[in-house]
Amino acid sequence: MRTRILSVMLAAALLSAAARAKIVGDYIETRSADVYTGQCFANGESGLVGDQAILAWHVRQGTWNGVKLDGLNVVAAVKASATLGDPYGNPYPAKAVIVVDDQASPAERAALVSFARNQGGKLLADVVKVEAAPIDMQVVAGHSARAVLRAGAFVNVETRGMSDKDHVCGNEETYYQPLTPTSHAMPAVAVTDKYAGPGLGVSWTLHDKRSAFVGSFGQ
Repeated sequence: MRTRILSVMLAAALLSAAARAKIVGDYIETRSADVYTGQCFANGESGLVGDQAILAWHVRQGTWNGVKLDGLNVVAAVKASATLGDPYGNPYPAKAVIVVDDQASPAERAALVSFARNQGGKLLADVVKVEAAPIDMQVVAGHSARAVLRAGAFVNVETRGMSDKDHVCGNEETYYQPLTPTSHAMPAVAVTDKYAGPGLGVSWTLHDKRSAFVGSFGQ
């Protein structure tokens, strides 16, 4: 009897996990340190910058916790304690502000926050504020790495693909990986990377850094 109960519980858990995972869409990430760079440049930034990030998801199709989220967006801005991705630094504790799509219902907003926190893991463990705002997120299909993100007056991001002029030392590589799970992601130049919202005790405006990822999430 006990074995049968455990089997039923395991099956239910697997079904629940499968239901939660049926969600796909576009992803944008920016950092305050270059993610596509050479080791010498990365070492020069480590410990000095790279403790700020913006993460954004556009749900093309899917549900989370039983709530359908087709067409909705959620954005997180993060202030960490050290350079994110640096194996020799500890970025925690980190603070986060989440911006949810103002087109979402209360149930959809709760699901969006839950989804973002699940994707962000420990990085979004301490959400100090949740704001609702109009969010416009556009990712150009294909491999151009072009994307635009606007989240109210809080977030402004624009990216473009790499060009020959972005290879400074000739030894560049994708030095850091994305901060959240992706099904595909390519490094990009953040033409504009801006956060001017509440909650983090810091705002930033950066231009023309090789500090972004553009891609997709889900299966």
